[in-house]
Amino acid sequence: MNDCIFCKIVKGEAKSWKVYETEDTYAFLDIHPASRYHTLVVPKKHYATIFDIPEQELCALITSVKKVSKLFEEKLGIHDIQIVSNSGAAAQQEVFHLHFHIVPRKRGDDQNIKRNTHSELVKDFDDMLDKIR
Repeated sequence: MNDCIFCKIVKGEAKSWKVYETEDTYAFLDIHPASRYHTLVVPKKHYATIFDIPEQELCALITSVKKVSKLFEEKLGIHDIQIVSNSGAAAQQEVFHLHFHIVPRKRGDDQNIKRNTHSELVKDFDDMLDKIR
């Protein structure tokens, strides 16, 4: 995609701060970091969401997420991270090139992603499962 910033980064057409790279994936520091070492991991090929990427390439992508996470643990002593990926506008995806955020966290940083819970949905679990089986 010509207008995709992540495609431009992968091709070297836009500046990035590379953390890790494989034949299929590229990891770089997020220019809007939630914490120090906040990193994005993307497939080199353009896939808008998790629904688009072939399973084999998704495996390569999540393997790179794991390798960057281990790199942070081994080199920086970071043991607490959030791994986040949003697919679709309603899910708060802003750049429509599949990506995973690796966000190092520490107690008291008050930046943790919180979600509302809906315990009233438990009563619907049997019906919900029937629809996906």
